[in-house]
Amino acid sequence: MAKTSEDAVYKIVEVVGTSSKSWEDAASSAVATAASTLHDLRIAEIMKLDMKVEEGHVVAYRARVSLSFKYAP
Repeated sequence: MAKTSEDAVYKIVEVVGTSSKSWEDAASSAVATAASTLHDLRIAEIMKLDMKVEEGHVVAYRARVSLSFKYAP
């Protein structure tokens, strides 16, 4: 039986990116950093956004990102 592109297994990992500028930069940073070691990334889903606050001021934006990539044993 021939395998099709639908016959695949994907692994999912969560990473957290941070930025002093925006949630978009934080999410992009998370994906870019993960892509340096994970290959064949397929989907990135933002799971949670939050901010680090110090003395009443936002000092960092954080994005928790769920990434899926094709599993190849």
